[in-house]
Amino acid sequence: MDSDLLRDVALSRALELPGAEVYEFVPEVEAARVRGKLFVVLMELHGQQIINVKVDPEAGAALRDNYEHIIPGYHMNKKHWITLTPGDSLDSGLVRELVTESYLIIVSKLPKKQRPIVPRELLLGGSGAPEEFKFEF
Repeated sequence: MDSDLLRDVALSRALELPGAEVYEFVPEVEAARVRGKLFVVLMELHGQQIINVKVDPEAGAALRDNYEHIIPGYHMNKKHWITLTPGDSLDSGLVRELVTESYLIIVSKLPKKQRPIVPRELLLGGSGAPEEFKFEF
């Protein structure tokens, strides 16, 4: 996956999620947040787009071990964040999944009244999920 596609996939997925917004975090760095909490950070490093996403610490370690283009979070807590870098080991499906998982981690920790959706409903397509998030089993 090239640099521009990596950014485009991550950004478009973030904007699809209920209650998510993208804003300029600092000059030349964009971030996606839900209810004021970051779940994606998009920036350029050495002329390449990189994406930071929040992860479960165990999942983050496994992802770093299994994907050449996933490294510890750049300028973030290395235990809870990973960085996606351009390269062949990433595909659009994985990037979308990691952005979604990062969002769910944040939403699950929000007070229930602030949650734009119940995290389980987003995954299972429950009654509170927007139509585009309903899945058939």
